[in-house]
Amino acid sequence: MLQALYNLSDDQTEYQIKDRLSFRRFLNLGMNESVPDAKTIWLFREHLVRRKLVEKLFAKFDGYLNNMGFEARGGQIIDASFVQVPKQRNGRDDNQAIKSGKTPTKWKDTPAKLRQKDINARWTKKNNETYYGYKNHINIDNNAKLIRSYTVTDASVHDSKMFAVLIDPHNTNADVYADSAYRSASFEAELKEAGYRSKVHFRGHRDKPLTQQQIKANHSRSKTRVRVEHIFGYQANSMKAGCIKTINIARARAKIGMTNLAYNMQRLIQLKRIYRINPC
Repeated sequence: MLQALYNLSDDQTEYQIKDRLSFRRFLNLGMNESVPDAKTIWLFREHLVRRKLVEKLFAKFDGYLNNMGFEARGGQIIDASFVQVPKQRNGRDDNQAIKSGKTPTKWKDTPAKLRQKDINARWTKKNNETYYGYKNHINIDNNAKLIRSYTVTDASVHDSKMFAVLIDPHNTNADVYADSAYRSASFEAELKEAGYRSKVHFRGHRDKPLTQQQIKANHSRSKTRVRVEHIFGYQANSMKAGCIKTINIARARAKIGMTNLAYNMQRLIQLKRIYRINPC
């Protein structure tokens, strides 16, 4: 959790636990107790990754939020954000093999090198900017601004592909907000058939620009949809989670999942202050 809050490496975490009384108090470690070293921290996280326990922790905490009275209300907002990883310097043939879902043959003969290569991360381009890594797709409820579900993919997966996976059937409001990247005729029909009210932004085309009514509707919907950007901004700026140093998608899922869980815990503290709920 400390690593997720401050985006610390294993070595940094070991050092900060030794250096900071606040970290020791958080971990309930006395001044004379031994501190876990970087290797121990790495092994424990690997245990979480292999058993997919981060997803279970996230779901368990969501149940705790519901028991606290913070059920998903007011509609849901869906969006995605890039989480970058260190760029890989591969040859053209290696990249072709990776894009086709294969591991370069010569890497198989050098296990040490293969362990340092991320064959799951992908390049993508948005608004003339290139990104390399993964995407954090999230669904938040409009009322409490808590993350209710999430999924992690490589950066090349289009946002709309994860729409159906993220939909929260427990939200008490049928409104679904998202930006224009998610809009398509087929999906609008699916939403309507499932009983949801689409608040997805309208999208203009070269031969069919937006009408004044659609522009006005988009402006109105943006006032609600922007709430999801607050979360991504907090994660990127306060938690420094816009870039992670990890290899393969299983580890990225664990890291990003912990970031989402840590955000929810921080948000709960804010909600308790707002509603003056006794933290005990």
